[in-house]
Amino acid sequence: MHKPLEGIKVLEWGIFHAGPGGTAILGDMGAEVIKIEQPESGDPLRVVANYKNIDFNYGNNRNIFFDGANRGKKSITIDLSRDEGLDIAYTLVKKSDVFLTNLREPTVNAKKMDYATLSAINPRLIYAGVSCFGTRGPDANLGGFDYQGQARAGLMHCMGEPNEKPGVVQFGIADQTTAIMGSYQIIIALLMRERFGKGQKVETSLLGTVSYMMYFNHVVELITGREVSKHEQATADPQRNYYKCKDGKWIIHTANSRQEENWQAVCKVLEITDLLDDPRYDSAEKRLAKSEVLVKRYNQAFLKRPRHEWVQLFSERDLVISPVNTVREAVQDPQLLENGYIVDYEDPEMGKIRIPGFPIQFSGAELNKNFRGPSLGEHTEEVLKSIGRYSESEIAEFRKKKII
Repeated sequence: MHKPLEGIKVLEWGIFHAGPGGTAILGDMGAEVIKIEQPESGDPLRVVANYKNIDFNYGNNRNIFFDGANRGKKSITIDLSRDEGLDIAYTLVKKSDVFLTNLREPTVNAKKMDYATLSAINPRLIYAGVSCFGTRGPDANLGGFDYQGQARAGLMHCMGEPNEKPGVVQFGIADQTTAIMGSYQIIIALLMRERFGKGQKVETSLLGTVSYMMYFNHVVELITGREVSKHEQATADPQRNYYKCKDGKWIIHTANSRQEENWQAVCKVLEITDLLDDPRYDSAEKRLAKSEVLVKRYNQAFLKRPRHEWVQLFSERDLVISPVNTVREAVQDPQLLENGYIVDYEDPEMGKIRIPGFPIQFSGAELNKNFRGPSLGEHTEEVLKSIGRYSESEIAEFRKKKII
């Protein structure tokens, strides 16, 4: 069975996750991804140490974040500050379908790895750029990370209850979503090349990606001119709300408040049927006007049973409900496991582990499962021989001069 991107060669000159995570996704789909790194130092993500009590380094100098962003890639080391190193990179560009970088434009231009230069070498090249704030505007060349994307697009102010501090999501949600968008733009450009025969430059950014995630929040502000309200549990629609259960766990219930049958069914399950005969709640408009009172009743009712019982009772009646999982609960959720969103992986060093799976199912293709990132320069000789067509003596000379 074929892999969706088998035969596609991707050359990456990137660091951290928002860019390299996108080429990792292409690798999941069968592309050969070659990562250019600086000799001796490499991608800074290799040495990201820890957060509070979580150590990101594990086993044989491996790093969780580097492996996640660079799984299945080939690492080559080239000193691009030297002309001979650039010549090697240009040789690889000639044989590549895609080039991706998330380094800032002044750096890319200074190293002569810009679109104008590389497209002149390979007119069919898809050149993908990933930035923090986009390529135009006063902050075009500023650097930034995941948090800056969450912050500037408004995401942080949409989380949590009113009057609380802004919230931030761990780990790398904006980076990962930008990586997804980066892979998406490349695949679109590859499709266009198949149809129209030309390469092109494509660009995305952390800010643009998170802004697009915020589509409806931005639309509401733009069209109505009103700031989007945070969700306030105590006053929100009782049938679009979250509740604490007897065991201290949480659930979230969603229903169409204007459908009378939903209102009646929920009241029966929660054993608060006295509300059904109360004229103060005999229409959707009245119920929404009395949300604060009804939420209190719902809060009291949900505290009478543990979460798993409520999930079963609601599901039996086809009422929409879901556990509010912790991350630990989520990665053990049978629904994630059955659908391949969490998969088994045989790591060459750690043995059998579980890793996130690809969330798209193909009936006529297979995907790569990988979580191992390459060691620094692990594939330099292999790539220079097989793609660059350099001889062993030429490679030895490059090493002697510390170009690779």
